[in-house]
This record gives sequence, structure tokens and C-alpha cells, in this order.
Amino acid sequence: MTEFPSTLKTWRAARRMSQLQLAVEAEVSSRHISFLETGRARPSREMIGRLGDALQMPLDARNQMLVTAGFAPRYPQRPWEADDMAPIRAAVAHMLDSHSPYPALALDRLWTVLRMNAAAQLLYGQLGLSEGGSLLDLLMSDHLPGLVENWPEVARHAALRLRIESASQGGVARLDAVADHLTQMPPPADHARAPVVPTILRMGDMRLALFATIAQFGTPEDLLLDDLKVELYFPADPESGELLRALARAGG
Repeated sequence: MTEFPSTLKTWRAARRMSQLQLAVEAEVSSRHISFLETGRARPSREMIGRLGDALQMPLDARNQMLVTAGFAPRYPQRPWEADDMAPIRAAVAHMLDSHSPYPALALDRLWTVLRMNAAAQLLYGQLGLSEGGSLLDLLMSDHLPGLVENWPEVARHAALRLRIESASQGGVARLDAVADHLTQMPPPADHARAPVVPTILRMGDMRLALFATIAQFGTPEDLLLDDLKVELYFPADPESGELLRALARAGG
């Protein structure tokens, strides 16, 4: 129980909530929150669930909070290839494959590629990334600055996203380290802003401008699904769309 009070205080501070605000959200008295944080009261499993909801904690952090309070973890982490993950794999495959000829991929919590569609395999293969590889490693490599025409803008937005994801999970050292690396890039030039910042790749004579949307599962009860993200890339201009369709035709 010695770790639970500090864990609760850490998450409350991370969410910038006072004891009173947390008490209101968790529907308990602020006195009870104070007793929990000083160790004068022990939480029940139900109370930890209410605190997790109020603090919008990820499932992994909820498991850790349960353990620090002396309870067994609630949420499992199934292997991607587990039998009961078959409907999930089918749903992800449907999203990725239906998105062709545009690239699409599925990432886990640390941006490891779980699956790519054919267009993403073709595109990322030229960057040395395949299924099982790490998109974080690619961001840290020396390859992208020379291939991404608007690298300062892309690096800035990637760093912002990494920091947001890290903060939402209570701090992830790997995400923070890559964000720190990307913020060392020169600042982007100040110019008229488009609706989104595309990633503009130049490889030989090929110029490809893409932007992405991100989808997540809405009701996860598994650690892997809580963090899994499906990224769907779209052409940012007609020329990029035609190039992707031509690449798909050439690839068979």
C-alpha cells in the first residue's frame, strides 16, 4: 500500500486536478481523497475504477494502480496472434486493405508496426521499415531529414504528438526521448498555413505528399487495443493520388 498514495498523487498532478476536482469527478468527498493520498484510507477495487475513470487513466496505468493497492490486475494483454484477437485482426485488415491504393498501417503503444497494407509496404520498404519494425527508430534515423522536403514542420508535429501520447499515458520515456530528439531540428519557416501539414517525400524523381488520419478502438478492455492506432494516409494533392495509383498498378 505504500506505493498507492504516491501513484494517486502523481496521476492527479499529471491531470492538473485538485483534490476537490478529483473528488467531484469520482463522486466522493475531498476528505476521502486526502485520506487515500496520505495512506489513512485503503481503496477498494471499485474506488480504483472510479479514480481511473475520473483521471482518464490508460488501462496499463489502472493495472499498476490496482497492483500498488494490493489487488490483481484487471486488464489482460493478449498476443496479437491470439485466437480471441481474430475479429480485431480482421477489422484492422479490412481497414488497411480497403484503403488501398493509399498507404495504411497499424501501430502499437511504442509505434511498432503490427501490420501494413501493400501500399505501405511498398512505400516504407524504401525507407527500410517493415512489419515488426519501429517507426520511432525511423524518426530517430538520419534518413528522413534528407527525404522529407518539409522535415522541420513534420518533425515539430511528430514531437507534439509524441508528447501528447506520453502525457496521456503518464509519461513514456521512449516517446519523450524521440520527442526531445525531434525538437532539436531547426524550426519550420513561417508561411501561410494549409489545413493540415502533409509529409512531402522526395525519392529520386518521385514526389509524394501525404497526410494521415488516426483511428483507435472505442471500447478497449485489453492493453494492446488500448494503445493500438490505425493510421490511414491520403494524398495531399492530385499528383500524389495519381502516383499512388500508378505504383499500385505497377505492383500488381
